[in-house]
Amino acid sequence: MTDPQHPTTPSREPLAPPPSPLPVGSPQSPELGGGQPDGGVAAGRVADSEVRRGDPTPASPPLADDLPSELVTRRRQKTRRRVPVEVATRATFNARERLLILDTWLRSKLPAKDFSGLVGVSAHTLYKWRQRFEEEGPAGLEDRQKGPGPGSRLSEETKRAILMMKQVHPEWGQDRLHSMLMRTQGLSASPGAIGRYLEEQGYVVEETPTKPHPDKPRRFERSKPNQLWQTDLFTFVLKRQNRRVHLVGFMDDYSRFLVGFGLHASSSGAMVRETLEAAIANHGAPDEVLTDNGTQYKTWRGKSAFTKLLERRGIKQIVASPRHPQTLGKIERFWGTMWRECVQQAVFRDLDDARERIRLFIDHYNFQRTHSGIDGSVPADRFFESAPQVLQTLREQVKTNAKELAQNGQPRKPFYLTGRVGDSNISLHAEGERVVLTKEDGSREEVDLGATGRRAEVGGEGDVEAPGESPLDGALRDLRDGLSDGSPSAEDAS
Repeated sequence: MTDPQHPTTPSREPLAPPPSPLPVGSPQSPELGGGQPDGGVAAGRVADSEVRRGDPTPASPPLADDLPSELVTRRRQKTRRRVPVEVATRATFNARERLLILDTWLRSKLPAKDFSGLVGVSAHTLYKWRQRFEEEGPAGLEDRQKGPGPGSRLSEETKRAILMMKQVHPEWGQDRLHSMLMRTQGLSASPGAIGRYLEEQGYVVEETPTKPHPDKPRRFERSKPNQLWQTDLFTFVLKRQNRRVHLVGFMDDYSRFLVGFGLHASSSGAMVRETLEAAIANHGAPDEVLTDNGTQYKTWRGKSAFTKLLERRGIKQIVASPRHPQTLGKIERFWGTMWRECVQQAVFRDLDDARERIRLFIDHYNFQRTHSGIDGSVPADRFFESAPQVLQTLREQVKTNAKELAQNGQPRKPFYLTGRVGDSNISLHAEGERVVLTKEDGSREEVDLGATGRRAEVGGEGDVEAPGESPLDGALRDLRDGLSDGSPSAEDAS
């Protein structure tokens, strides 16, 4: 629709020049004097010539919205500021300069906040210099090493205990030393600190070449004691008699507790069944038994006597794959431990002597030797389900020894007993000359080993009832006598 007062006739005047596509600050930008002095006029001429040739509108630069997404780049967001060089680099002073600055500040009577800006240090630094000068004199303004000094920061008692354990058991690593140090001495030292101290004493890490395993091991572990037992046979030669003997063992899978063993001159199936019967009589029957394909456990035709015995007792038998000893890895590892720590260097007189000494080693393995596969506990802790209580007792012992070291420089010799009686957890520890029995509900009973005289009778002074006679009185009296005579009975009990 057209306006009758303004006819639509083409105008002969040139259109206004388009905005310059050059960015501000570029060499060709007319705002900064770049390019031609009459850059804006030249642009207008170009646009005018294009319009005169018949173009309806002048050409305009494309906007960012009109460009493809891959051609549009995001602007990097950065925050920068320029500072003088003396501010960017931190000033350092020697002892003489610190003394001069401190003397000038004290003479000026200016506040530390005002004076610090004049010399290029903080007010906190001025206060620190003044405190060090008041405590140590000019020597306090000398340069000091930052961070902990070289060398181990373990206590002398802990260092001696580490060296003694390492000399007696050179095959123990820093993890085993950490576990045994806390269990036997009540001292705390991380495995890394033990390793660094041993390096300071001249020990080096020896790289032992190993062969890569063809297959990745698949680990398993039962969740409770007596759910699964592993059994296997081991053989060695008595050196004096040049006689081969056979050892059978049954190990609890969850706790690594050796529930039964038998050492005989032959590897008959009757020997294996006899050992199983004795282990069940001592520790109860398991739910399952894991065996290999040996003739003592399995036959190719029918059922073996061992399988029939398990069926009569309601125990399930699990047979490992042939030529795959990794399935029985826990008891296989025990055979290696027993060989390295007992059988390899021992010279047994006869079969009876070997049986007795292996029994002693198994007791040590079950009740005293820590196991890295069960978080540094001993197998008995897990088998009797007292591991949490034992760990708590050990931590309290370490805390007590840390206090003794800080106050007196000498650790207290450990004395504690922790375990289960029936379905109840108990712990027995020493506090000075008193023996404290702590029950599962937190109640405590104390016996003073240094007290003289008999116990108070019921209905005596104050009408306070005394515990009366107890079956433990004889053992406690022996323990008191052993402590007074200096015998190691208390240490053996731990």
